[in-house]
Amino acid sequence: MKSRHSKLRRFTLTLTLAIGAFFLLHGGAHAADPAHTTLRLGATSGPYTDQLRYGIVPVLEQQGYKVKLVEFSDYVRPNLALADGDIDANLFQHEIYLKRFAQDHQLKLSEVVKVPTAPIGVYSKRHKSLDEVRPGATVALPNDATNMARALGVLQEMGWIKLAPNINPTTASERDIASNLKQIKLVPLEAAQMPRALEDVDYAFVNGAFAIAAGLKLTQSLHLASVPDSFLMVVAVRSADLDKPYVKDLREAFHSAQYRKALDDRFAGYVRPAYLK
Repeated sequence: MKSRHSKLRRFTLTLTLAIGAFFLLHGGAHAADPAHTTLRLGATSGPYTDQLRYGIVPVLEQQGYKVKLVEFSDYVRPNLALADGDIDANLFQHEIYLKRFAQDHQLKLSEVVKVPTAPIGVYSKRHKSLDEVRPGATVALPNDATNMARALGVLQEMGWIKLAPNINPTTASERDIASNLKQIKLVPLEAAQMPRALEDVDYAFVNGAFAIAAGLKLTQSLHLASVPDSFLMVVAVRSADLDKPYVKDLREAFHSAQYRKALDDRFAGYVRPAYLK
């Protein structure tokens, strides 16, 4: 009898170990990419870091990855850090900015997936509406080329300026203004400084991420710009890494039900790419 019980215990132990080994190998306890068991994801402070924290990190951790979030406060260092290998992916820029920055700095960076985007808006602490604009009003707009072009396009949509005909709207600059219809004074500033600039200017174009990070609500904007696909935020990686398993897992995390739930719970009002609508 004792021998029979011993054999039963050994059989049970063996079965338990076998089941444990199966789930260890197949249940997501190990990262799919053994070369990147730790992922360093960079993003600007605020809503895009939060998208990663609440919607993406839990999915990747369930797959066995260790994830470190790296926060940035500007639009230059995230791409340089990515190119240098200090981070494995970043989330802070739209497609046009990525392509232009990569070209200007001779970097090989590529888009992985588009993500829900907080649109750029016109904010003011001095005025309650756009109708209050007067000659000489100061309007702060981002000084980086792609976001300045976007802001100028919005100013034209608002009827405050008129751009020269036949220009490329994605590369427009102050030189392309054909008519200053409202006689406004443009004040180019670093995008991250826009929330502070609201104390000193009549109106300011504030990128959605910086607006939310500064405690502004999208509903406080006097005008929210539409967001074409080319201006949706993107996740970027080094081009050489596009086909690596960790990039595939990162892409799939953005398509997951868990990420969608995080968007529904925490990021209402963001403009979503087609795959998340």
